[in-house]
Amino acid sequence: MAAVDCESKDDNATNLSETLVFSNETVKTIEEHETSGIPLQSSWTFWLDKAISGTTVEEYKENLTKIYTVNTVQSFWAVFNNIPSVSAVQVRYSYHLMRDERYPLWEEPVNQNGGTWRLKCHKSDTEKIWKEMVLAAIGEQFAECVAEEDEVCGITVSIRDREDLVQIWNTNATLASKATILNKIHSLLPNVNFSEFYKPHQSHHAYGRR
Repeated sequence: MAAVDCESKDDNATNLSETLVFSNETVKTIEEHETSGIPLQSSWTFWLDKAISGTTVEEYKENLTKIYTVNTVQSFWAVFNNIPSVSAVQVRYSYHLMRDERYPLWEEPVNQNGGTWRLKCHKSDTEKIWKEMVLAAIGEQFAECVAEEDEVCGITVSIRDREDLVQIWNTNATLASKATILNKIHSLLPNVNFSEFYKPHQSHHAYGRR
């Protein structure tokens, strides 16, 4: 039902979404970059969510926080540098960077036939992996690593109790075996260790739960 599996453990930390309200000055800077910056091939949207066990698809969707949609390199950096870094994100929260304005939701029509390459990583490596993956995504570095009828459409980082999880979303799970995404990731992060596997959205036990 959601972009990541929920965990039952709760925490009493301050709601991270409360820290994501940009100042008027920051918004002005982002908007200026949107009109004068180097355009991206497609727009990308930052999202935030907190994993809560037992939520329905609609409840998950309603609880998502849309941070900002960016269309240029400069506006991407203006947003990226003004949200809490991954190292400051609390357990059970996730950042998503999704192509266009699609929701980070398995069941969305544009997502439902896809899946994710899932990288379980040490917390000391999470921030580096997240940064490299979002830069590769907005720079369309994954385009040559997937089949012609496939596309990378999102990046997720999920903060968990032990190992964190970074996911690379694609639109067609049946073509994942033809992709060289993992080779690309290893070339971008040659000195970083993580466990890796691919999982179609529809294989999740919670997919479509109402």
